[in-house]
This record gives sequence, C-alpha cells and structure tokens, in this order.
Amino acid sequence: MKSEKGFSPTHLAFVRKHKIETTLVWILRIGVLGIFLCLWEILAAYNVIDSFISSSPSRIFKTIGVLFKENNLIYHISVTLYETILGFLISVIVGYFTALLLWSFERLRRVLEPYIVVLNSLPKIALGPIIIIWFGSGSKAIIFMAVLISVIVCTITMLGGFLSTDQNKVMLLKSMGANKFQILTKLVIPSTYTTLINMLKISIGMSWIGSIMGEYLVSRAGLGYLIVYGGQVFKLDLVMASTIVLCVLATLMYSIVALIERKIVKSENK
Repeated sequence: MKSEKGFSPTHLAFVRKHKIETTLVWILRIGVLGIFLCLWEILAAYNVIDSFISSSPSRIFKTIGVLFKENNLIYHISVTLYETILGFLISVIVGYFTALLLWSFERLRRVLEPYIVVLNSLPKIALGPIIIIWFGSGSKAIIFMAVLISVIVCTITMLGGFLSTDQNKVMLLKSMGANKFQILTKLVIPSTYTTLINMLKISIGMSWIGSIMGEYLVSRAGLGYLIVYGGQVFKLDLVMASTIVLCVLATLMYSIVALIERKIVKSENK
C-alpha cells in the first residue's frame, strides 16, 4: 500500500523517526554546550575557578567584540584562513596524486614506503628553524608547515584506499582485457570516494594544526599569532577568544566537507 506521496507508511514512519532523532541529537548538543558555558561563567563569577587563568564566556565574547570593532579580528582570520586553505588544497592534491603514482608503480611504492613512514613519524616542529631559513618568516613558511604536516597523512590514507580495492573485481577486469589505466578510472577511483572524503576530513584538522604551528614560530598576524601574543602579555582573554574563533572556523570547514559527503551519498543512492 502506497501513500499519496508514493511512499509506504513504513518508510514515512522511518523518515519521521530519523528526523525526530536528528532533532533530539542537535538539542542535546546545544544543551550540553549551554550548560558548560553557564557552569563556566558561574564558577568564574564566584571565584571557584581563577578567571585570570581560565577567563570566562562573557569576557571571551567581549574580547571578540572588541577585536571585531577594531577590525583586527577579520584581518587575523583572513590571514589564517588563507594559509590553512592553501595548505589544505596543496596537501590534498599532492597527496592524492602521489598515492595514485605509488599505486600505479608497485616497485616504486616498495622502495619509498619506509621513507614515507619515517617522514610521517618525524616531529615536524623540529624542522621549524630550517623552514624559516628556506622560506623566510612570512606566509610561505607557514603554508609549507601546513603542507608538511598533512600531505603524508593524505598520501597514506588515499594509498590505503586504493590498495583496498576488491581484488576479485580487479582480476575480473584484467580477464576482460582492461589495462591499468582503465582499472584505475573504472574501478579504483570510483570505489574510493569514501576514502577521499575521510582524507579530506583528516586533512582539515592537520592543515589547521600546521598553520597554527607555523604561526607560533614565524607569524606577525593570524589567530596563532594572537594566541602567542596573548600568552606573552598575559592577556588570556585574548588567548581563549582566539581559540574559540579557531574552533568555529575549523568546524565550518569540516561542515563543508560533511555537506559534500551527503551530496555524494545522495547522488549514489539515486
């Protein structure tokens, strides 16, 4: 039996239940955040916690407002976003095509695999002085730091996805006379969309880490610079405000990737 919209009552009941569950989850998320902020504010107001060290939500929002009015906040956000997004895009593109190259040439992959593992485990902050000498103390050094931190992870993630392609399907295509390029374009790449989305999600976090780490070392502007400056002059309201803005921006970038993921899943299910 079909409803007027062409869907069965069971399907409509499932959709309603899913919407109710999603709404409930969002209400709980907002509730948890609201309770945390209220508790933080109350504890700071009654000196249960030292507001000089931990600040408070009201002081943080006031600091954000002051920065916004002085036009400093937009400038610092734009600097950090530029460095992070550029580092993110370079890392994704280089990591993806490096993984394709390593998948295509097995001998090359076996030769380079130990070096990739070593580079991934290397503490990148140790290369800070060298990066400054190579690129100077501007945005180039920060972007390179962001790329250095995330590109290896991107490569490893995508390579793992390529190598996990169903070998039975690969053998079937080979038995039908398909060459390596055809196997790559008709099977391997389409079967790794989920891996690509996961790689994008990981790369977002790694790019933010790299850009902020780079700003800790060499920047004269950006959210990382504000955090360092606030710590040096003991303006912890500035440190916390910059951290909150940083969290919001990272969440927005992640939400964009999640939206792309939903679009891809929706198109695949049609």
